[in-house]
Amino acid sequence: MGPTGFTQTIHMPNGQEITLNTGRYAKQADGSVVLRCGDTVILATVCSATEVAPETDFFPLSVDYREKYYATGKFPGGFFKREAKPSDYEVLISRLIDRALRPLFPDDYHAETIVQVNLLSNDKDQTPDALAALAASAAICVSDIPFHGPISEVRVALIGDEYVINPTFAQMEEARLELMVAASMKDICMVEGECKEVSEEEMLGALKAAHEAIKIQCQAQIELAEKAGKEKRVYCHEVNDEDLRKELTDVCYQPCYDFALTGCADKHKREETFQSILDNYLSKYTEEELETITPLAKRYFHDVERSAVRNAVLNERIRLDGRKTNEVRPIWTEVNILPKVHGSAVFTRGETQALVSVTLGTKLDEQTIDGAVVEGTNNFILHYNFPGFATGEAKAQRSTSRREIGHGNLAERALKSMVPHDESMPYTVRIVSDILESNGSSSMASVCGGCLALMDAGVPIRKPVAGVAMGMISDSETGKYAILTDILGDEDHLGDMDFKVTGTRDGITACQMDIKVDGLSYEVLTEALEQARQGRIHILDEMAKTISEPRADYKEFVPRIEIIYIPKDFIGAVIGPGGKVIQDIQKTTNTIISITEDENKGIVEIASQNKDDIEAAKARVKAIVAVPEVGEVYDGTITSIMAFGAFVEIIPGKDGLLHISEIDWKRFNTMEETGLKEGDKIQVKLIEIDDKTGKLRLSRRVLLPKPEGYEERKPAPRGNGNGGNHGRGNGHSGGHGNGNHGHGNGPKKA
Repeated sequence: MGPTGFTQTIHMPNGQEITLNTGRYAKQADGSVVLRCGDTVILATVCSATEVAPETDFFPLSVDYREKYYATGKFPGGFFKREAKPSDYEVLISRLIDRALRPLFPDDYHAETIVQVNLLSNDKDQTPDALAALAASAAICVSDIPFHGPISEVRVALIGDEYVINPTFAQMEEARLELMVAASMKDICMVEGECKEVSEEEMLGALKAAHEAIKIQCQAQIELAEKAGKEKRVYCHEVNDEDLRKELTDVCYQPCYDFALTGCADKHKREETFQSILDNYLSKYTEEELETITPLAKRYFHDVERSAVRNAVLNERIRLDGRKTNEVRPIWTEVNILPKVHGSAVFTRGETQALVSVTLGTKLDEQTIDGAVVEGTNNFILHYNFPGFATGEAKAQRSTSRREIGHGNLAERALKSMVPHDESMPYTVRIVSDILESNGSSSMASVCGGCLALMDAGVPIRKPVAGVAMGMISDSETGKYAILTDILGDEDHLGDMDFKVTGTRDGITACQMDIKVDGLSYEVLTEALEQARQGRIHILDEMAKTISEPRADYKEFVPRIEIIYIPKDFIGAVIGPGGKVIQDIQKTTNTIISITEDENKGIVEIASQNKDDIEAAKARVKAIVAVPEVGEVYDGTITSIMAFGAFVEIIPGKDGLLHISEIDWKRFNTMEETGLKEGDKIQVKLIEIDDKTGKLRLSRRVLLPKPEGYEERKPAPRGNGNGGNHGRGNGHSGGHGNGNHGHGNGPKKA
């Protein structure tokens, strides 16, 4: 059986039972925990280096969340059939864990630390990402690594009027609000999620419900750590010179404070001015002294600058760029700036600028999601790109960063609930936000620019959406605090909170919050949400000056899409063997066609820039799925000539017999006399469908004027014989095959 280790069981109010075990698996890691909830099993490990390079002045933390495909009995896709780089979904979960854990390590702890969270088994109804941070925090708590935790995360959903903790996948489909919330025993530290225009009060209710559940999980981690009984390691990662720190503070604090009050709106000028204050202080040292003093002086000056800027805001209510605390930077916008793009816009707010484009595609352009747990398709995609030139850096463009994936996901969630997913919007939508300049909250610029570009493209969004980033500066000793609307990059870096809120005039559609201090009360959160609502309304007003509603129609070069529905049983007929039929329709009509199945019907999506081509393709499809109706007249094609008549294809794949006696009112003795041949186009009427065999009986003569004085011939008497002179058919004089002329219904010979 092996060692049992130490186990802690958590009983959640929703009936979930979660167990945490340490000391049984992965024992050589500094800390390891196996979490189990139902059939979901997660292994979390943490390892931290014992030696640190002398010049390291930051905390190198890496968090990786991975889902093993075997956890759900699946093979990885691709040629190699093994897990490769993390999916966007795994990157997003890694970021959620990282943002919750990082602030709780000691400021002077600089050892490289690796947290790995692996999904080993998963119940199909369980959302494992909601348990990942709990496992990671527990692994750190039972290790010897210094940590001001524990923390935990839960997902909270608002379903009807009830807050549900860690809902199933099915429950999430019904949710009006879905948030991932991280917190310690005392305080909320991270929030991210999406909503369907919920109110600020409903948002606060969700945070409170989540925090109550998190407290239970944090207490369990404390008890598990006590059972494990590991002492936290002693470390010394910083060499300090307190005399230098004091002197630099005495010399540099006041110049920094005074400059912070000047209201300089130019980011680069601010950077140069603060640097000149430090350079002025360092000018008294020799080059030899600077080699040892400069690294320490830079670190201490950062603290001095931070303190001066924060105090200037708290004491004078003046921000670095001269704005009031609730003031949004100047905004200008423009749409339709790229002539051949389906939709485009530029959104500029202060020194942050996003160029956003919209491309409309067909169902064939949908993104395929093939993860271990999450799979399906996505027809609304937003990609965010942050090149080095946006901040004036000489930095080569590499692979997409985790930050870019995270910011793009937030903007996508902010907008997607406002885009209809019905016949009014049959397109797959891809939005690309290229950041051209950045000084604070480029993700919110992506939301605003994305909304403008969607309206420019003619996408019938329900309501315009805008976003604003809120910040906070606080002093726990004096109790002073200031909530800042539309924060600068410096205010994000030097402040205590980054709270991004997006929404319409009527409610919140997405949010993301990172809190860097303890003790953020719900009263402060309430104030921040209200100030964010006011800022959002102001930005929506500014956007409306350029475009206030979607264009009435798509641009002329946007592919047009029409949807028709066909019986489920006809999907195979439209596709044809090996796709032969649908490929031929696309080739001959110059269209793109996709077919999907939904319940009891097939959905056929036809796309082309030419309406006539769409109509031609629709006609082809409708002809394939058409059901013959008695009494209908059809333009048919003769497919074969027999002695007793002709077979005519009236709709693709369906033909009927036009008997020689039904060709004309006059009598023909042979088919040669009719003049008909294979390939001829002929108009016929469907006069009978055999109930047993489904065979079709056609007539041409009923469409022709009856000759004057015409007398109908009498049918031949029926008999019981099985013989026949003329074989099978639908002959006139021979009846139905049991008379003198047998099973056949061929014409009676003279």
